Amino acid sequence: MRSVAAERRTYTIVFEPNETGGYTVTCPALPGLVTEGRTLEEARKMAAEAIQLYLEVLKEDGLPIPPGEEHSETPIRDGVTIEFQAA
Repeated sequence: MRSVAAERRTYTIVFEPNETGGYTVTCPALPGLVTEGRTLEEARKMAAEAIQLYLEVLKEDGLPIPPGEEHSETPIRDGVTIEFQAA
């Protein structure tokens, strides 16, 4: 039996901090994919697992697998609100 070589793909994921702590993660290339983690590291791991499962379901259903994308490390940006006396 001939084995099929695994293919490596990269998908951009978006981390959104939760009000109660932790992060919600989405993947723009995979509509409906949402997962969470208590830390960035856990959220990234959960996203990798969710993407793997998402792609397996697409394959089982005979649907096209979205192509991977070029990825560049983009820093997480957030805002901080402070109070201070200007005068």
